[in-house]
Amino acid sequence: MSSQSDNIMLQSTAIPTGQTFTHFTYIPDLGANVLYIIIFSVFLLVQVGLGFRFRTWDYMGAMLSGIILELAGYTARIFMRANPSQRTPFLMDNICLILGPAFLAASIYLCMGRIVVVYGRHLSRLSPHSLLIIFILCDLTNLILQGVGGAISSTSRQRDQIQVGINVIIAGLATQVASLLIFIILGAEFAFRVRRRSDEMVKETGYLRGTRRWNAFLLGPLANDETTFMILEGAMMIIATGSLTLMHPGLCFQGHWRSPRQPCVQEPGMTDLDLVKSHDGTSSAVMVQTKELQ
Repeated sequence: MSSQSDNIMLQSTAIPTGQTFTHFTYIPDLGANVLYIIIFSVFLLVQVGLGFRFRTWDYMGAMLSGIILELAGYTARIFMRANPSQRTPFLMDNICLILGPAFLAASIYLCMGRIVVVYGRHLSRLSPHSLLIIFILCDLTNLILQGVGGAISSTSRQRDQIQVGINVIIAGLATQVASLLIFIILGAEFAFRVRRRSDEMVKETGYLRGTRRWNAFLLGPLANDETTFMILEGAMMIIATGSLTLMHPGLCFQGHWRSPRQPCVQEPGMTDLDLVKSHDGTSSAVMVQTKELQ
């Protein structure tokens, strides 16, 4: 690079003596990163506890993967304090914080599939299985594109190579935004249909929560403003993870996360006997006994 202005990885006035290259123009704040690690660690423990209690294995797997990646990313930022020029911690920070939200999104897709089953498949444009497969594949595509782009931009020091990595990351983010937008539209339409046909519900009300991630530029002014980064990246992820922990499906489904594999709503053409048979063995026995008493 011919001049300092051409160097995307700007030098810091606070870097250790003798260092001539750094990935940020600031030294990562110890207190803020430790705070985020503590918060995500608490969420991790709560998710493990609730996951084992309610046996929400698939949901727990997605949530733990996302939280662990967040923890790895912010831990790497602490290691960068001693030497901002280290490549390995920067790779961990860059890649882990890019990939983490995709796993949290997967947990939301899992919840949406169960919600569709509870309120009625006929109210959704996609079946629970199709919904899960389509959006998980979209997530996988996002993961690959963003992971590859992050690796290219993080391991390169030539401006043109870094730009290639950025372009790949942007493609991944674009597909992520597009898939989230489609998911939001489908979710909103489903909620509208549920509201309109509330007379078909066996139980009242339900909550559908979606989260959107704010993405700052990976390079440039925003990336070199730690306060902006910690708010738009870390704080948003804490809000999303907190919501998915406090509104844990094991609690919302009252311990029956594994039960709603068949509709709890009487779909067109279903008889009362069909509705009874659609539930698991325990629920069916209870409902049959109730009908016999009546």
